Amino acid sequence: MTTTDTARGQRSAMRELTLRAVVLGGLITLVFTAANVYLGLKVGLTFATAIPAAVISMSILRYFANHSIVENNIVQTIASAAGTLSAIIFVLPGLIMIGWWTGFPYWETVAVCAIGGLLGVMYSIPLRRTLVTGSDLPYPEGVAAAEVLKVGDSEVGAEQNRGGMRMILTGSLAAAGFSLLASLKAISSSVAGAVKVGSGATMYGASLSLALIGVGHLVGVSVGVAMLVGLVISYGILLPEQSWNQLADGDLLSSVSSIFSSDVRFIGAGAIAVAAVWTLLTLVVPIARGIAESLRSARKRRTGVTVDITERDIPIQWVAISVTVAMIPIGWLLWDFLRGTELAGSSAGMIAVSVIFVLLIGLVVAAVCGYMAGLIGSSNSPISGVGIVVVLLAALLLKTTHGSEDALAMTAYTLFTAAVVFGVATISNDNLQDLKTGQLVGATPWKQQVALIIGVCFGAVIIPPVLELMNTAFGFAGAPGAKEDALAAPQAALMSSLAEGVFGGDLDWNLIFLGAAIGAVVIAVDEILKRTTANLRIPPLAVGMGMYLPMAITLIIPIGAFIGRAYDKWAERDVDDADRRKRLGVLMATGLIVGESLYGVIFAGIVAGTGDDEPLALPFIPEGYGDWAQLVGVIVFVALVVWLYRKVRSVASKPYDGPPVTSVL
Repeated sequence: MTTTDTARGQRSAMRELTLRAVVLGGLITLVFTAANVYLGLKVGLTFATAIPAAVISMSILRYFANHSIVENNIVQTIASAAGTLSAIIFVLPGLIMIGWWTGFPYWETVAVCAIGGLLGVMYSIPLRRTLVTGSDLPYPEGVAAAEVLKVGDSEVGAEQNRGGMRMILTGSLAAAGFSLLASLKAISSSVAGAVKVGSGATMYGASLSLALIGVGHLVGVSVGVAMLVGLVISYGILLPEQSWNQLADGDLLSSVSSIFSSDVRFIGAGAIAVAAVWTLLTLVVPIARGIAESLRSARKRRTGVTVDITERDIPIQWVAISVTVAMIPIGWLLWDFLRGTELAGSSAGMIAVSVIFVLLIGLVVAAVCGYMAGLIGSSNSPISGVGIVVVLLAALLLKTTHGSEDALAMTAYTLFTAAVVFGVATISNDNLQDLKTGQLVGATPWKQQVALIIGVCFGAVIIPPVLELMNTAFGFAGAPGAKEDALAAPQAALMSSLAEGVFGGDLDWNLIFLGAAIGAVVIAVDEILKRTTANLRIPPLAVGMGMYLPMAITLIIPIGAFIGRAYDKWAERDVDDADRRKRLGVLMATGLIVGESLYGVIFAGIVAGTGDDEPLALPFIPEGYGDWAQLVGVIVFVALVVWLYRKVRSVASKPYDGPPVTSVL
C-alpha cells in the first residue's frame, strides 16, 4: 500500500458530516446570523462567521469522542454559509423603504433567501476546480480558517501545535484588546480627515483594524498594490475633480464624504462591472474544463473506479438538474409578487425575462464574487458593488422590455428580482472560501457542499423573523412612518435609489461610463504587464475594489501586504526553516482575524441586547477627546503591529525539532 493510499484511507475513516456537526452548526448559525442582520442594518457592515465558528466548534467538539478536523470543518461551513446569507439585507429592506412592503412576509422571504442561496451553492460547485484547486488565488480567510482547524487538530504534532497556537492566541488577544479599547472610547479605531485641493477636496482615512493587517499579510503584495492604484485613482484624481466647486458649506469632511458616496463610488462600480466581465471571459475556458473534469470524475465513480475523496463533488448532472428545477419556484415567486399589481397584465413576459436574467447573471455573479473572495477575502469583498451592478442591469433590462409607466411597481419588482441574484452573490462570495478551507484540511467536497446547502436552509429560516423584529422595533430610515432611531440600512437605500433613478430617468450614467472606461484602461495595462514582465500584475478587479471601497479599508490591506512580504523575506534567510517561519507568520495573521471577528460577534450581541450603538463607552471620556483619541489610536495600533511581528520573529527564531512542516503558502 502506498503512502497516498494510506492517507486516503485515514481520511475516509474520519467522521465528517455528522448529526452533531449539523446541530452545532445550526446553533452557531442562530447567534451569528441574528448578530449579522442587526449589525448590517445598523451600520452597513457584516462580519465573517467562518473563523469564529471554527474556533467555537473546536472548543466544543474536543469533548466528544472521535471528533476530527473535517468534522470541525463541516460546523464552520454550515455557520459560514448561513452567516454570509444575511447580506441579503443589503437589498430586501429597500422594498419597505420605497413603501411597497410594510413588513417581511415570512415564507416569501424564506423562499428568496433559500433559492438564491441554493443557486449560489450549485453555481460554485463547477467553479471549485477552476478557482480553488486550479488557481493561485490567496483566499486569505479560507487559508486562515484552515490554519485554525489544523492547529486545533489533535493529530498534529504537539510541538508544532504549541508554537502555532501561541501565535494565534497572541494575535487574537491583541486584536480583541484593541477593539475593546476602541469600544470603551479610550482610543479611536479609525482616522479620518479632509483637505482642500484647489476648489475641490479629497479625504483621507484608515481603519485601525488589526484584522485588515492580517488580511493584507495573507493576500500578498500584488493585490495590495492593485488596491493602492484604485485608491490613488479615486482619492487622488476623481474625488478632487468631482468635488470641484461642489462643496457644501459646513463640515468639509461630511461634504467630501457625501460626494464620494454619491459620485465616486458609482464610478468605482462601473470599473468593477467591466473588470467583472473581463474576469468572467478569462474564466470561461477554465470553467468549461472544470465541468468536463467533473463529468469524467462522475463517470469513473459510476464504473467503479476509485476517485480520491478530495475530488468527489456533487455530480454535475445533479447540479444542472437542481439549477433548472430552481427556476420553477423562482417563476412562481415572481408571479406571486406581481399578482394583483398594475403589472399583472404583463406578468408572463416579465417573468420570462427575469428567470433568464437570474439563470445567466447568477452564474456571472457567482464566478465574479468567488474570484473577489479569492483575492481579498469575503469579509472585505465589495459585494454591495456587485449588488449595484445587478440592480442596474435588472432595471435596464426590465425598462427596455416593458417600459417604466408604473415606476414604483417596476422599482419594487426590480429589487425583488435582484434579491434572488444577490442571494447567489452572497453565498458564492463565501462558498469558495469554505471549499478552499476544505481542500487544505482534506475534506470531502460533496459532503461540504451538502453542509453549505444545510447552512443556507438554516439561514433562510432565521433571517426573516430577525428582519421583521428589526422592522417592528426600529423601522428603516426613509420608509413611511420610520421612527427617529430607524435603522439606516445604507446599501438597501442606495440600491432602491438606483432602481428609482433608472425608471425615473434621472440617474447620472456618465459616472458609470467613466468607471467602465477606467476599468478598460486598467485591463489593457494589466495585459501589457502580463506579456512584458515576469511577475508584475495589477488585477483589474482589485483596482476596481480599491476605487469602490472606502480608503479606511483599501489603505490598511496593502500596508499589511507589505509588512507580510517583509516578514517573509526575513523568514527566507533561513533556507532550511523558511516554511515553518512563514507558517508562524500566517498563524499570527490568522489570530488577528480570529480575535477581531470573535470580538465583533460579542459586541454585536451587546449592541442588540442594549439597543445602544456605544454600549461600552466610558462615561467620563471628555467631549473634546476625539482628535486626541485618533492620535492615541494610531500610536497604540503601530506599537501593537511592531510588537506582534517582533514576537512572531522571536518565536520563529527558536529551533524546531518536530516533524517537517509543509507550507500552505
